[in-house]
Amino acid sequence: MPAAAPAADRVYAHIKQAVLDRRYEGGTLLTEGELAEAVGVSRTPVREALLKLEMEGLLKLYPKKGALVLAVSAQEIADVIETRLLVEEFAVRRSVPAPAALVERLAALVDEQRRRAEEGDLAAVAATDRRFHAEIVQHAGNQILARLYDQLRDRQLRMGVALMHAQPERVTKNITEHAELLEAIKAGDTEGAAECVRRHLGWVKVLVRGEDR
Repeated sequence: MPAAAPAADRVYAHIKQAVLDRRYEGGTLLTEGELAEAVGVSRTPVREALLKLEMEGLLKLYPKKGALVLAVSAQEIADVIETRLLVEEFAVRRSVPAPAALVERLAALVDEQRRRAEEGDLAAVAATDRRFHAEIVQHAGNQILARLYDQLRDRQLRMGVALMHAQPERVTKNITEHAELLEAIKAGDTEGAAECVRRHLGWVKVLVRGEDR
């Protein structure tokens, strides 16, 4: 491993986390000098990290100027939601009837999300939201779909925070809908659980409908 790799990893983690939790919002121009100073490294690992983040679609590099944080587009949100609907409805149908261990994990995540919301930590609320759905997808047992879903992780987290900032009233409603989905799963109601997933994700579709499509 090259000597600069650990430093590049630190820069990569710093920028990525700041983009995901919106400390670096869409439209922010980041410079190599500022990033190097913030993380305490030279500019070489900063360049490595920025190239990697550009490949992941989070930044756009402009030579001699810096890196622009790309905003979450309506098109990207719509595409992610379509993919999530396909994967998550399939997964929840496969998860019913659910074992007690899955029900306990989901209940714990709903409780954690409530605590995070009370603390006002929207990044943590989004991360817990994502873990709740990922538990159901993992339990379905289709490893190809689980890997596909995992590839959406960063986009889901970033969109979750952005949408909660735009629609703060949705935080409480999201938690309520998770509780309703959990109750349907506990009751062994396959169709009810599938309907909960469609309703839960459908509001985002309505929010962005017509903007880019």
